[in-house]
Amino acid sequence: MFSKACEYGIKATIFIVLKSHEGKRVNPKEIAKEIDSPEAFTAKILQALVRHEVIVSVKGTYGGFEIDKDKISTIKLADAVRAIDGDSIFNGCGLGLKSCDEDHPCPVHDKFKDIRDALKNMLEQTSFEELAFNIKSGASFLKL
Repeated sequence: MFSKACEYGIKATIFIVLKSHEGKRVNPKEIAKEIDSPEAFTAKILQALVRHEVIVSVKGTYGGFEIDKDKISTIKLADAVRAIDGDSIFNGCGLGLKSCDEDHPCPVHDKFKDIRDALKNMLEQTSFEELAFNIKSGASFLKL
């Protein structure tokens, strides 16, 4: 459903939220290790998240990636998905056709529209803070 880059971006953001709650910044190497992603690939993903203001990059000796504590509760899954995969998951064709709409629907248009709308709603309503708290409480996990 999501690209591999987007999966890594979501995992990285959750990890950064967990560390930001502890008042810590994390470097790309730590993030790559935690989410089991190649370092160079992780760095590119983190750059995209910074460009779209999902996370913050702090330079210097004590630098790294973080999210302002005041902003953590406002960052939604949809923000990371848009930063990495764009909007195609929110409005693209279920079969990948270039042109698919109400006037010229593909064979799965009507069924896929309901699924796509439900997915969009879930991504826009779910905060990274919620996901991080689930991990912290043991209700879910990020890494086996």
